[in-house]
Amino acid sequence: MEDWTEERSRIIAAQAAAAERAAAKETAQAQALVDEFVVEARRRGVEPEPLLAPGRRPGARRYRTGLTGWYLSRDDRVAVDTDGRYYVLRAQGGLRERLLGAAVEPTDPPLVVGRGARDGESIDLTRLLRRRLDGTD
Repeated sequence: MEDWTEERSRIIAAQAAAAERAAAKETAQAQALVDEFVVEARRRGVEPEPLLAPGRRPGARRYRTGLTGWYLSRDDRVAVDTDGRYYVLRAQGGLRERLLGAAVEPTDPPLVVGRGARDGESIDLTRLLRRRLDGTD
């Protein structure tokens, strides 16, 4: 019985390591796309703008973030700053954020934005970046 438990633990560890390697590879590919976007946006003269974080509800107030960059999604919840960091912008909407602005942290960019969302709510990062550069929002 102990051999089976040890073997199962080794298999689980190997699967976890493989998943981690795959995620790291995806992140590296997506980050390269984001970096290319920043260079191309600057080359084309697409001006960055102050990034605001929307509140939790649709149509809610938007909060300062102190970041400058480009919105990628139509709802202004996905953005890239001028240093090539990827953000999913959201704010809780409390008094502190009203006074001081929203603190948002960058996240690893995915190759498919909105993966796992409802049908029609996910999009390839390449397509999203191209759409932003071409102004075909």
